[in-house]
Amino acid sequence: MAMLDEIDRRIVKCLRLDARITNNALAEAVGLSPSACLRRIRILERSGVIQGYTAIISGVGPGEGMSAIVQIELERQTEEYLARFENALRMHPEIQEWYLMTGDGDYLLRVQIAGIDDYGQFHRDVLSRLPGVSRITSSFAMRSHRGR
Repeated sequence: MAMLDEIDRRIVKCLRLDARITNNALAEAVGLSPSACLRRIRILERSGVIQGYTAIISGVGPGEGMSAIVQIELERQTEEYLARFENALRMHPEIQEWYLMTGDGDYLLRVQIAGIDDYGQFHRDVLSRLPGVSRITSSFAMRSHRGR
C-alpha cells in the first residue's frame, strides 16, 4: 500500500464519512484545488488505497430480516484456499461482509437472511458447500448499532 501523507489521510477520512461528497466540497475540506484533489483521488484508487465505493444498506428494519454472524474454519489457510473461499463468497449477495481473522476461526461473515428458516436452508445449501470449510459456527444478532 502507498504511503499516505496528511492530505491523503484527510481525503480518505472525508470519503469514509461521506463517499458521495462532491469533489469541490472534498477539495475545500482538505485544502486543495478541485483538480489537485481529483488527481490525488485517482492516485489513491490506482494504488489500491481506495478499492471502491459502496452503499451500506441497513437490511435490519422491520420486515427486512435478520443478521447472522458466522464463524468459518477452513481445512487449510494457504493463499489458494483463501482465494477460492473468498471467490465463492462473492457469489452470494446474502453474505454482506467478511473478515479474515486472527485467533479462533478463519473468517467471520455477516449474512443477511429473512429469518431462521431461511438461514437453515442457506446453511445447508450454501455455507456447508463453500470450498475448504471444515467448521461453521453461527450466532444471530439481537440488536445492532453502526457508529460513525
